[in-house]
Order: sequence, then structure tokens, then C-alpha cells
Amino acid sequence: MLKNIDPLLGPDLLKVLAEMGHGDEVAVVDANFTGWRLAAGKPLVRLDGIGLARACRAVLSVLPLDEAVPEPVSYMQVSGSPQGHVSDVQQEVMGVLRDFGVSPVRVQPVERFAFYDLIASTYAIVQTGELRPYGNFIFKKGVILGGAL
Repeated sequence: MLKNIDPLLGPDLLKVLAEMGHGDEVAVVDANFTGWRLAAGKPLVRLDGIGLARACRAVLSVLPLDEAVPEPVSYMQVSGSPQGHVSDVQQEVMGVLRDFGVSPVRVQPVERFAFYDLIASTYAIVQTGELRPYGNFIFKKGVILGGAL
């Protein structure tokens, strides 16, 4: 155990998040997502039994979002829904993002198949136990600014 680290962040997930560099992306997805196939060649960390919002809160507790891009967060649009529609599970994650000071204008919806294309360039996938559909987000890692060592 470590102090001040969310206990949901086990050794495998912490290692993946620490390995990521500035501009790398991590997808946090629901249980229905085709994680194993789309993760081919990249880390896939499973958080079975954990909801999407809870997993996103844990990841964002240690992952700085990229301040150099206008939209460091993407999510999968609900197919066939009107422009601007956000599902219940997506609204929950939007609330988590607000808690971390992320403005909704920095979050972009992405059409379902275009989202799958984005997954190809992610560094890793974190697959949760979330059973509600369209619970799929991508976070772009930023930098931590600090002083000299």
C-alpha cells in the first residue's frame, strides 16, 4: 500500500500510467467494449466490478490532463442520438471531470466508429466492469510542472 494513492490504482495500473509520456492517451472503457481485440500490442488493465466514474476518478487522481490541447478528453457518442446528448454514465464522468476542474468545452464527443479508430493510438486501455453502454472515455496525459531537483 502507498499513502495518498487511491487503492483502486494497483501496481499494474500505476505502472502503465507512470510509463505514459506527455501526449500519450489512456482509454477507460466499459465492460462491453472490445478491449482485448483493440488492445492488441498495448497494455490492457481490467478493473472488473468497478464502475466507470469510480475508475475515472482514480485515474484522474494521478494523471495530469494535457493543457496544450483544447480537448484532452474524448468520449464515445451514443449512436443515433441527437447532437449534444449525454447518457447517464457519461454525465457521471462529466461530474468527475468537473471535480478535477475540467471545463465541459475541453471534452469532445466522438462518433462510435471514429472512437474505435482513436483507440488504435492510445497507449493503454483500462476496462472497467461498467455495464451501461457508451461508457468509453480517452484521456490525454499532460505534464507536471515543477522546480529543479
